[in-house]
Amino acid sequence: MPEKKQCCSCCCQDKKEEKEMTLAELPVGTTATIVKVMPKIRGRKKFADVGLVVGSELLMEAHAPLGGLIRVKVMETSMALHKDDAANFVIEQGKNDEK
Repeated sequence: MPEKKQCCSCCCQDKKEEKEMTLAELPVGTTATIVKVMPKIRGRKKFADVGLVVGSELLMEAHAPLGGLIRVKVMETSMALHKDDAANFVIEQGKNDEK
């Protein structure tokens, strides 16, 4: 029987897909840019009206103690979102803000 070749893992590391990060997973004090809005989100137009669209930059301000809500700053407005809704926004994480 032929011997099974074992991968050297040098080329396969690039092939592994990275999990997309959502707005619900963003740490407090971190900036991010929205790169995709899931098509199944309810109230898509309402979110677009307040600035949650592809290309928007935002800052995660707080997570509620019991975990149901998050507070984000988009442009000059702070708003609260349910984590279930925030999970429908795919983001690209920026850097930690130093204040």
